[in-house]
Amino acid sequence: MGVDSNSSSGSFILMGLSEHPELERVFSVAILFSYLLTLVGNSTIILLSRLDARLHTPMYFFLSNLSSLDLAFTTSSVPQMLKNLWGPDKTISYGGCVTQLYVFFWLGATEAILLAIMAFDRFVAVCWPLHYMTIMNPRLCWLLAAISWLGGLGNSVIQSTFTLQLPFCGHRKVDHFLCEVPAMIKLACGDTSLNEAVLNGVCTFFTAIPLSVILTSYCFIAQAVMKIRSVEGRRKAFNTCLSHLVVVFVFYDSAIYGYLLPPKSSNQDQGKFISLFYCVVAPMLNPLIYTLRNKEVKGALGRLLRKGREAR
Repeated sequence: MGVDSNSSSGSFILMGLSEHPELERVFSVAILFSYLLTLVGNSTIILLSRLDARLHTPMYFFLSNLSSLDLAFTTSSVPQMLKNLWGPDKTISYGGCVTQLYVFFWLGATEAILLAIMAFDRFVAVCWPLHYMTIMNPRLCWLLAAISWLGGLGNSVIQSTFTLQLPFCGHRKVDHFLCEVPAMIKLACGDTSLNEAVLNGVCTFFTAIPLSVILTSYCFIAQAVMKIRSVEGRRKAFNTCLSHLVVVFVFYDSAIYGYLLPPKSSNQDQGKFISLFYCVVAPMLNPLIYTLRNKEVKGALGRLLRKGREAR
């Protein structure tokens, strides 16, 4: 097969679990279940944030952005993943692979920025509660959301386009569940040292800067919480931030392990499963994390269900 994959013809083969075919059906059922939960959970958060006036706050505006991102993230990869796991055909079209490549990097970088913005929102809410709605006004919220989405898109356009310029020399077997930059770089038959350096630099930037903002915000939040005299006040402030901290941990733990650790620290199968967790499990967990300890979301869901019953 001597077709150069820099052209827009041909297809790629996603190897996935080809070396362990006995696990494919089990994984496909688990992934389908996670995907359905992701669709229901994140759609519910978006719906509640739109319909319930009590959730028309900056916190839920950014949370609905995160839910929209998670829906796009999973939908860009899971249907193709299920198709490949369920049947003998493991191929993905060139256009489908390119789309996955751009979308995966776009939404990953967007989430990194968005989580930092959400930490800043919690910082303002806890440290300057009386000025919260003035500082986090609708105009600033929309601006910050636009920065996260456009910043992630710019990163993806540069990094993914740079990766697609590599010569693949007809080799199209991607040892992964989906098309992502590290897996595509491994397909190249030429010198990839510059691509790897750029990838490491970009990933370090989109990890170090947002994570620094998050840690700095929570240092100030911790100082503010310690000054609250009432136990109930401290508990409320703690619960406000706990969900976001758990989501931050899940996101950055998988991102650092999958992108920033040197290759010798993990084998290829571990890398594939980290990406699987990152794009399938984490989007499913996010709505659960934000609702299990959140009385406002539970209350909004209860009110919506009561209105539905009354409408009958």
